[in-house]
Amino acid sequence: MLDLGRPGNSGIPETDVNLIEMARKAGMQVLLDAQIGRETYHSVCGPISSLQRFAEEVVKSMNPGQTAPAFQEGEQEP
Repeated sequence: MLDLGRPGNSGIPETDVNLIEMARKAGMQVLLDAQIGRETYHSVCGPISSLQRFAEEVVKSMNPGQTAPAFQEGEQEP
């Protein structure tokens, strides 16, 4: 069985493991759909609020020290 939470143990690039871990921390469910050779295929699912938290974490990781704009569910991005 693959251990998706630890880079180096799974053959998954560390950047992908970071995204997977961010999705989990945001409250999303990460599923391993398949592994063919060295390539892995994942699905992620969860409520919109989890997707919002994930997006905010991605923005934070790209812009350390800045906060992501907070959007309410159903609100359109400006």
